[in-house]
Amino acid sequence: MKKHYNIIIAGAGGIAEATGLILAEWSQVTPTIFVGNRTLAKAQSVAEWIKKGTTKNCTVEAFYFAENKITAQMQAVLTKGDIILDCLPGSEAPRIARLAREYHLHYANLTEYVAETEEIKSLAKEAKTGFILQTGIAPGYINVLANSLFQKFCSEHQTDTVEKLEFKVGALTKNAVAPHYYGFTWSPVGVATEYLKKATVLRNYKKTEIPALSERTSVILNGIMYEADLTSGGAADLPDALCGKVRNLNYKTLRFPGHYDWIHKQLITIGNHENTIQELQNIMQKKIPLIEEDQIILYAAVEGRDKKGILRRKEVHKCILPQRIGNYTLRAIQTTTSAPLVQSAQLLLDNNLKGIILQSQLETESFLNGNFIVPVYGKTE
Repeated sequence: MKKHYNIIIAGAGGIAEATGLILAEWSQVTPTIFVGNRTLAKAQSVAEWIKKGTTKNCTVEAFYFAENKITAQMQAVLTKGDIILDCLPGSEAPRIARLAREYHLHYANLTEYVAETEEIKSLAKEAKTGFILQTGIAPGYINVLANSLFQKFCSEHQTDTVEKLEFKVGALTKNAVAPHYYGFTWSPVGVATEYLKKATVLRNYKKTEIPALSERTSVILNGIMYEADLTSGGAADLPDALCGKVRNLNYKTLRFPGHYDWIHKQLITIGNHENTIQELQNIMQKKIPLIEEDQIILYAAVEGRDKKGILRRKEVHKCILPQRIGNYTLRAIQTTTSAPLVQSAQLLLDNNLKGIILQSQLETESFLNGNFIVPVYGKTE
């Protein structure tokens, strides 16, 4: 950050914690941070956690973020704020975005939820402040990385179109055991949704929707085999931006072999009805443990022909592990999700951007090599 800002964090979970700590530790000019949550005690706990975790002199205040009204304290915080970083569940995103517009605040969120994203795009279309949407890891960083690969491939090989653009992310444990071959390394809310809502893809250069978990493939990354399948929301706006330019584009979620078979068995038992998502989520939360030690595996690749007709492929693979920041070691899912969110905040604040900014509209090289991104993801060539 080039100067001092008042930054509001909505939410009090692990991503809110990491976002606050990264802001405090890595900002050139340390901001004032306000942590808001519907449970004041949780907001207070996160605020204290950030203050104890940072090695910098940073003001962190907690406040009660009411769900159905605007309190005097909320109004005071919203009035003095410069930006809201939305770390709440995706279902809350339109409500928080409306507050950002009403109080003339910049706004950035993380959600992969498609319907909520479309709602925000409508309500903030002509806003006088900037709204960067879907800026976590997937959607988020992985989309900027994939777009960068596409642009570089076209430039290097003097072409406007490619055959494939594929990008994959897995928030995984170090080990996986039967029968589910999985462990929750982050909030389980939303996992069932992305498994069951339709995925947006490009097929034969045209945007379309196809069922999630309908195109399972295997991939070997650094000698380890993973399974990948279509999930909802991870493609962000790249299918719109690259329509007519990429023959086949898709986002897939990486899992250890065996996990998707287990999910398929649960879905056969549940059946297809209006409560399927909630029932799958309930089963997963009951049978799959939370595991602290994690890793983020990501992979992006572009494939096409050069001007001589030779088929070429360009790839990026990263494995990101837990990282020490300030006085704490953060999980990989925390750093990889929060760093793009904070990088987006800096982009909005330092440039005073206006209106909706989607992942395809971010300048790829400056974002991927931003001062909050590089310490987590490394430099991108």
